[in-house]
Amino acid sequence: MKKKLLVISLCAAMLTVSGCGKVPKLKNGEEVAASIDGKKFTTDELYQEMKQYYGTAILVDLIDKFIVEKEIKDSKEAETYADSQVKALKANYEQSGMNFEDALINAGFENEKTYKEYVALEYKKGKIVENFLAGELTEEEIKKYYEAEIFGEITAKHILISPEVADNATDEEKTAAEKKAKEEAEALIKRIQAGEDFETLAKENSDDKGSASEGGKLTFTKDKVVSEFWAAANSLKDGDYTAEPVKSTYGYHIILRVSQKERPKMEDVIEDVKEALVLEKMNADSNLKNKVWVKIRKKYDLKIEDSTIGKIYKNTIKDLEK
Repeated sequence: MKKKLLVISLCAAMLTVSGCGKVPKLKNGEEVAASIDGKKFTTDELYQEMKQYYGTAILVDLIDKFIVEKEIKDSKEAETYADSQVKALKANYEQSGMNFEDALINAGFENEKTYKEYVALEYKKGKIVENFLAGELTEEEIKKYYEAEIFGEITAKHILISPEVADNATDEEKTAAEKKAKEEAEALIKRIQAGEDFETLAKENSDDKGSASEGGKLTFTKDKVVSEFWAAANSLKDGDYTAEPVKSTYGYHIILRVSQKERPKMEDVIEDVKEALVLEKMNADSNLKNKVWVKIRKKYDLKIEDSTIGKIYKNTIKDLEK
């Protein structure tokens, strides 16, 4: 990033010098950028060298910025996001005793304003990609996700028994703690089977202190709990509880299902479904954002007239498709 911004700055400086003041010229009219020991380097030579190594990246950035301005007219959301991100990052630097302005300069940004503009632009570019991917989703994909992932909200009660393990515990100590926690959970299930009150046992024994005071009561959707917990709760009938402890990263759960709401209608959650599917696709392919931008430029009928830049751009596209 620093190198690219530096190159852009150099290009701007070169154009400024070329357009203002007196610039030395050769007999053929070419402007001289520098000279040493009788050797003169022209601005055209400089441009050709810079074009070969950095021209494609700079041109693509200019093109993408043009598309962003066409696609997104209202910048308020992006600016609000950028402002919050910059404030948070600045606070982290200051808390660490580091100079935020120096860090920005070292990263290639002139000041906080230019960095904020960069963050806002990247946010807009991300939104354009998300919108493009959402537009490509098929009815089949949406329906499949809806049926597999969207369920009614569940209300349940649970008791969590977490293994007591020190940070420096050995593998043997961890195994022993796991065994003890499971045995405690199994003993509690037997007490429930014997007729003891679930809520009372939760208040007295659960390591989930947030819900223990409420008798272990939780209300949740699939995306709000770990997969093991959801699978167990969703498989129970109302009023039933797990006959065996359910293991998760938190420890061992005893779950009593209270009730479950009806699955929300497709039209009420379709935007959430699309957002989740787009996120899945982006998480599955780290290069997807770049691939989508290739499609977006194509949609705008991009034609790169310069043969050198065009060749590099085509090779870049090929690399993305590997």
